[in-house]
Amino acid sequence: MTPEVWHRRALWQFLPLAAGFLVLVAISAGSVLLVYKSRDDSAAVVHTIEVENQTNALLLEIRRAESSARGYLLTSAQDFLGDHQEAVAAIHPELDKLEWLTQDNPVQRENVRKLRSAIEMRVSQFAREMDSVKAGNPAAAAELVREAAAGNTTATIRDIANAMLTEENRLFAMRSASAEQSQRLASTVTIAGSALVIALAGISMMLLRRSARARDEAEAMLRDANLNLEATVDERTADLREANNEIQRFAYIVSHDLRSPLVNIMGFTSELEELRHDIFKRIASLGRAVASAQAPVVSIETEPVLDGVDLKLSQEFSEALAFIKSSIAKMDRLISAILNLTREGRRQFEPVPIDMRQLIESIVATLAHQAAEADATVDIGNLPNLVSDRLALEQIFSNLIDNAIKYLRPGVPGEISVKGRTKLGFAIFEVTDNGRGIDQKDHQRIFDLFRRAGTQDKPGQGIGLAHVRALVRRLGGTMSVASELNSGSTFTITLPLKWNATNRKQDA
Repeated sequence: MTPEVWHRRALWQFLPLAAGFLVLVAISAGSVLLVYKSRDDSAAVVHTIEVENQTNALLLEIRRAESSARGYLLTSAQDFLGDHQEAVAAIHPELDKLEWLTQDNPVQRENVRKLRSAIEMRVSQFAREMDSVKAGNPAAAAELVREAAAGNTTATIRDIANAMLTEENRLFAMRSASAEQSQRLASTVTIAGSALVIALAGISMMLLRRSARARDEAEAMLRDANLNLEATVDERTADLREANNEIQRFAYIVSHDLRSPLVNIMGFTSELEELRHDIFKRIASLGRAVASAQAPVVSIETEPVLDGVDLKLSQEFSEALAFIKSSIAKMDRLISAILNLTREGRRQFEPVPIDMRQLIESIVATLAHQAAEADATVDIGNLPNLVSDRLALEQIFSNLIDNAIKYLRPGVPGEISVKGRTKLGFAIFEVTDNGRGIDQKDHQRIFDLFRRAGTQDKPGQGIGLAHVRALVRRLGGTMSVASELNSGSTFTITLPLKWNATNRKQDA
């Protein structure tokens, strides 16, 4: 499965989940809003019912006051008087409560104002009637009753109360319809949201099944591929080992064959150098004979005296021979180095327990003379022990410490340190010096075969660090350098604490 297909499939699996989440959020938000609206509508309906009940309660108290007043006028019984007084006392609190309940409705506020005026008038009439009866003048009280009836105060109160009830019935119908609409809307939102969630769940399940099916197919393909993986790896490893061995054999043969013509060139160069004396002796004799117009007399016992062109020719001949011999010697060293590398590549590593401090101390002891001449000291810190190939480690650290001594800055006492630590099953060694340092651009160049960096004033063929890195890699480790010009260098080597053939294939 390509990364694009994987990302596309992951996106399609994510979209239903994101859509479902958004739907749930929308349903939740809509439900909350509808709940609040339904609550407000229900409160409005309840409020309407309270206003109607309060209006009826007020009318009931007024009727009770009228009934008890008539009974008291007819019988002068104190029970009717007490009942009347209780009813009159309850009228004003009931009226105040009704006014408070209707303060949000301008129409009802106006009705309550009119109702209060009519009730005040009727209560005043009740008071005069009761006072006349108490004074022993029932005729005057009866007259007051007839006046109240003629004034139609009770009918006015009843009409205003009926108008208020009519208004509340209108509000009740409107608010009930709004509450029902909110409930229907809430039900619709819930049902639609639930259906959408179910649909998204179905899509998600379908995508999950498809993904699971694709995963199963990929796992089956992986199992099929892994069936022959080990055989394939062994086959490729064998091919690589054979190719590596072929390269080593080729390098050995080429190096060996190059040495044969090189020996011939060296031999003929030596013969030319031996013949140079006789050749220029004859040239000198011929020159003298021409000058004296006599036959040349050549004596091989006397040293010829050359001058002018002959002398210059002799010097150039000697320089050419010296250059040829120097080049032959350099080529011989390079061929020897290649042969050493091929022999080292064929050597089988033998892991043994190694006391690294003892190994480094023995290396420093062998280089003590060079260190003394370079005015350098080597400090050995804490070093973890290894199970590895002793000869390979000796070659690695001998080369690094020898280079540190060789490339110190003139006139500056050398300070070289070797220290180590362990981390996650590996040993990390650092060889640090205060020498010339290496330019940033040459950090990788110094590890290439036959490549050197900096001033070439020290003997060498540019093989040492390349050989060291090859050994480190064969031991299953890594190697790096940190350095700046005139600031010293630090070579860091990471090696497994216990090397075996599984760390790195020997012939790979």
